[in-house]
Amino acid sequence: MAKISFRLVMPERELLATEADMVVVPGSEGDFGVLHGHAPLISTVRPGVLEVLQGNKVEQRFIVVGGFAEVTPERCTVLADEAIPFAEVTAEQLAERERAAERDLVDAANDAEKAAAQKDLAVAKDLRRAQAYYANR
Repeated sequence: MAKISFRLVMPERELLATEADMVVVPGSEGDFGVLHGHAPLISTVRPGVLEVLQGNKVEQRFIVVGGFAEVTPERCTVLADEAIPFAEVTAEQLAERERAAERDLVDAANDAEKAAAQKDLAVAKDLRRAQAYYANR
């Protein structure tokens, strides 16, 4: 089976550059798998878990928060706003992120701050759900 070239990049650094059998990306319209020969596409990335597979086994997982994915038949590049290796994130860290967003919402002084806090809260809840789902897989 031909491999796909995969890169996971954040604004400040590259987290991963590898050859993979498949990459599963949490796209805005749902998760999508990328294999060598995939049709070209660009998608936004929603908060969730990105998986890198070798053979039929998940080799690496990352919690991602937004960004874009660019796919060509030979490569997949994810430009993530934020990405953290899955093993480095605990349920308690994500719960604290949610509590901080709730505090920011209560402390919001204007509509712009309120909207930003609501967005942060929605992201935090999405990440907690994703982490809980993938923790036992």
